Amino acid sequence: MAPPSTWWGSDEQRGTPVVVKMDNPYSLVEIDGPGMQASEKARGKNAKQFTWVLLLRAHRAVGCVAWLAAGFWGILGTVNRRVLRSRDADAEPDAEASGRGRVMLGFLRAFLLLSLAMLAFETVAYLKGWHFPQHLPGNLQELEEHLQHLPEHLRHLPENLRQLPEHLRVPERREIEGWLHRAYVAWLDFRIDYIAWAIQKLSSFCIVLFMVQSVDRILLCLGCFWIKLRGIKPRASVSSASGKPRGRKNATYVESGDADDDADGYFPMVLVQMPMCNEKEVYETSISHVCQMDWPRDRMLVQVLDDSDDEVCQMLIKAEVTKWSQRGVNIIYRHRLSRTGYKAGNLKSAMSCDYVQDYEFVSIFDADFQPNPDFLKLTVPHFKENPELGLVQARWSFVNKDENLLTRLQNINLCFHFEVEQQVNGVYLNFFGFNGTAGVWRIKALEDSGGWMERTTVEDMDIAVRAHLHGWKFIFLNDVKVLCELPESYEAYRKQQHRWHSGPMQLFRLCLPAVFKSKIPFWKKANLVMLFFLLRKLVLPFYSFTLFCVILPLTMFVPEAELPIWVICYIPVMMSVLNILPAPKSFPFVIPYLLFENTMSVTKFNAMVSGLFQLGSSYEWIVTKKAGRTSSASDILALAEADAHAPRPAAKLVRGVSEGGLQEWGKLREHEAAEWANKDDAAAALAAAPATPTASKKSKDKKPNRIFKKELALAFLLLTAATRSLLSAQGLHFYFLLFQGVTFLAVGLDLIGEQVS
Repeated sequence: MAPPSTWWGSDEQRGTPVVVKMDNPYSLVEIDGPGMQASEKARGKNAKQFTWVLLLRAHRAVGCVAWLAAGFWGILGTVNRRVLRSRDADAEPDAEASGRGRVMLGFLRAFLLLSLAMLAFETVAYLKGWHFPQHLPGNLQELEEHLQHLPEHLRHLPENLRQLPEHLRVPERREIEGWLHRAYVAWLDFRIDYIAWAIQKLSSFCIVLFMVQSVDRILLCLGCFWIKLRGIKPRASVSSASGKPRGRKNATYVESGDADDDADGYFPMVLVQMPMCNEKEVYETSISHVCQMDWPRDRMLVQVLDDSDDEVCQMLIKAEVTKWSQRGVNIIYRHRLSRTGYKAGNLKSAMSCDYVQDYEFVSIFDADFQPNPDFLKLTVPHFKENPELGLVQARWSFVNKDENLLTRLQNINLCFHFEVEQQVNGVYLNFFGFNGTAGVWRIKALEDSGGWMERTTVEDMDIAVRAHLHGWKFIFLNDVKVLCELPESYEAYRKQQHRWHSGPMQLFRLCLPAVFKSKIPFWKKANLVMLFFLLRKLVLPFYSFTLFCVILPLTMFVPEAELPIWVICYIPVMMSVLNILPAPKSFPFVIPYLLFENTMSVTKFNAMVSGLFQLGSSYEWIVTKKAGRTSSASDILALAEADAHAPRPAAKLVRGVSEGGLQEWGKLREHEAAEWANKDDAAAALAAAPATPTASKKSKDKKPNRIFKKELALAFLLLTAATRSLLSAQGLHFYFLLFQGVTFLAVGLDLIGEQVS
């Protein structure tokens, strides 16, 4: 009897192999049976394992392709929804619907189509190997020179080629290739002789402007550093004096025993103006902050200047004015039937009232501004014993600066504007552009300068320039901050920037003769024309758009005019870092800030051209939409309640308009209740009437996102140029164009203002 075999023995086993197939078609498991040779088993296993691996990889590849297809389909669906929403949102007027917008969009579309055609042409040439060299050598000497650039083992010519008869020659490539190659060679000759030269001249001009503007930015930063180092800041006069201050004849002193000593007994008559228009979201908070400013009640009058055409909004504001009037605040409500002149017309109309002559200073706050109670005590004393001072400007602070990426980037820009530009100009030149709000004017300065004018959409800059030409000085207080809101949507920010960049060009055309005729020193005239207007209002948007949105993509198709690396990378990054210095917490956003500023150059350049050539859209005034953010709503309500219960001295109140507004408000509520009488929710409608405007504000639906066509056209243009740069192996240019194109794409699809979670 044969001994039984063991599992480690080499005895031959007999039997039939058993193969078990699993449910998964890509898996196969083999169980060895007796009688199978070891080598056959190994070969079978290897073949089946290889097949299994191939099938598994194919399965993964199919899954990856399906995932990419699903993602691409999802992107197309998102774009389609955005386009449909954009068509619905385009019903309201916009600058893009004007002739100027169509011309600009048509130019960008033509540029994009041309770049796509050139990309296809260059790709064909690259695949056919027409780039280097363009022509084959025409004789043996040129061929030998060409062979010197080849590897060592390829440098030697064959003997039969060296003995080529003289009447024979090596044919040129243009004799072998077809018409496409001849067209490409002709394009190269034309590109090198004409296009590259023109692009190089234009790029050199823009680079010079870029460097001049960069030097100006560096000097401003050095001036700000010196101010911080030396602790230079305006200080109000604290010395006591008898009699009336120089300036307006109605100015008076209040004895220190009759008032708080914080202002050194100096409490002149102050008029506070609050222009607003259809701003339901912010009127309540703004009026409550202004009415709680710490100033003698009989020496302050609040004018609520309402240009609203919405009757409900009018009634809401009237009711708020009545509420504070009943609490002892000297406040009145004014409403114009016609919105002529926009904000300038509103302020001009308010200044024409007879009682304004009793006041020496006027403070202005837009509808979303929330001044602190000590605002007047920190600003008005600077006018004391300083008769040449015409304006005291406070700094803005933003309650929603961390709301989304768009507000973060705006905060960087405005922090630099206030802390560097306005502070340096205020300290060394006593001149800067009035910000239109959060400032105190001497009324005599307004009158000497001609008052508010309706000729531009930047009435604040207009009055500041005219006051400067009349010799009045300005002070900027960087330590006095007033809370306000930043636009949270790209649409609102875009319209605001269009107004801010078209208005200065309008003003430049109008006031240039007055600048040369004025009696101010020549260096002040030069500063006003060369720096204030030309360099910072015209040159900046011009070179930014031309250099980074036009010339840079062109150089990808005309590599002979390539921009140097330091122009597109090193200098812009350094300037962005300088801009972020006043807001150090924003350093992680230095690259998004750089890309977004280049993106906004399209809107700024468009606005600059429309203002310079007085196109129709330059006179548009669209109120920036507010979200109604507050720093601390509970604190405001607590202060209001404490103010209501506190004893107040008798004061002369202007009640006529407020009482009439209250009666109109009651009639409106009764009328609305009658309309709802036959409906089930009549009581709910009456109860929900504007007593709680914040509730209706929170329940308001979010406006659908829009598609911005110019930004999308530039996005595809830059991405096309980035694709072309791959053919020339331009690494840094490719990455810059890619990221800039993606930024344009995000802005064009209105993704930049999405809320931060």
